[in-house]
Amino acid sequence: MNKKEILELKRRMTKTNCTFTRMCGCYVNAEKEIVLTFNENFLNLGEDELHKYLEIATKTLSGTRGNNLLELTFPKEQEEAGGKQQFLMGLKESKLKNDELSQTFYQLVIDNYDYAGNYLIILFHDVYDVMAKTSDNRTLDESEEVYEYLLGAVCPVTLSKAALGYIETENRIGPRMRDWVVGVPDAGFVFPAFTGRSTDIHSVMFYTRDTKEPHDEFMEFILGCTARQTATEKKNMFTDIISGAVPDERRRGRVLYDIHETLQGMVDEKALFTEPAQEPDPIVLTPQAIKDVLATSKVPEEIAERIGQSYVEKFSSEPPVAELLVDKKILSSGAHERREEELLIEVQQLKDELGQTKNELALTQPPADDADCKIILRVAPQKAEQITTQVIDGRRCIVIPIEENEYACVNGEALFGQDTE
Repeated sequence: MNKKEILELKRRMTKTNCTFTRMCGCYVNAEKEIVLTFNENFLNLGEDELHKYLEIATKTLSGTRGNNLLELTFPKEQEEAGGKQQFLMGLKESKLKNDELSQTFYQLVIDNYDYAGNYLIILFHDVYDVMAKTSDNRTLDESEEVYEYLLGAVCPVTLSKAALGYIETENRIGPRMRDWVVGVPDAGFVFPAFTGRSTDIHSVMFYTRDTKEPHDEFMEFILGCTARQTATEKKNMFTDIISGAVPDERRRGRVLYDIHETLQGMVDEKALFTEPAQEPDPIVLTPQAIKDVLATSKVPEEIAERIGQSYVEKFSSEPPVAELLVDKKILSSGAHERREEELLIEVQQLKDELGQTKNELALTQPPADDADCKIILRVAPQKAEQITTQVIDGRRCIVIPIEENEYACVNGEALFGQDTE
């Protein structure tokens, strides 16, 4: 499912466009016990209740594709009798009117879902009459296909915080009664997937709110698919690979910034040559592609080799795409640090120029109080630090060390240096 297809389904989840036929679900407590179940015609719900359930359904199709939304493919054995895909097909075809199938699904979630607390399991059934579209994306007034699907969501149910409120029956401010409140979905799915604006029974779209810990058990044991990594997991793993290859923290920051700057440049260039109405093709970072990225980023050869080896070990089965690997925080902090370094260089250059100017002025303009000075020395700033005073043969002396490549002049006449050799 691409971005347009996901948005097409989301836009229908309003009171006027929604065609959900039925909804069922169950409330599970922290002891994994079913507290209640329900099954009703969706359009018979009250307006406020309907809107809240539509918010849950919409949220299950929200987030970034490849991060919050992962398209999973069913293994061949799951499409055979007794497989998870076959079970979901039967649940869809029942239109949620078969309580036994619904109960089986609830128990499947309860047995496998990793969550310590109360939660709500919800299933929606929908039938979407897909309208045909022309090549310029205009909708024709004729049906192309009927897309029938299930949308499932698992929402945490938490106790509201203690607070003060207005108690109308007593006409006073007092402690508000705490309620169990249904939150936004932690996990969910759409089956079958809506691929190419058509039914794809071989795939399912999985949703996770937490992209760092995306409920692998849901993908594997409830949907029957191989768990996939989110973009966040891949991004963190990529950062760990680079960190392991560059032990020095300061050097590591520069390498990270250079690599992510190269990746961002690739993404920007791809977008530049893509038609505005189209979605850019993903830039898949194969092992060879990452070698090219490291070379463009001018990563030292020994570091690039270590990164390349670890990259193959971690990402050989499913290489990440550049768009989802770019870390905006690394780019922002790296750009800030680089600008600070440039400013420090500029400040040092200005100091050097100022020192040079002072020296030039000192050579041409004697100090105002020179009248009482018998000896006036004019030396480079770095040489001034080497001048000392000593008592030699009972007399105070100024001692100036002179290196082989240096020379000295007194009143314009050379004492040491090339001219006196």
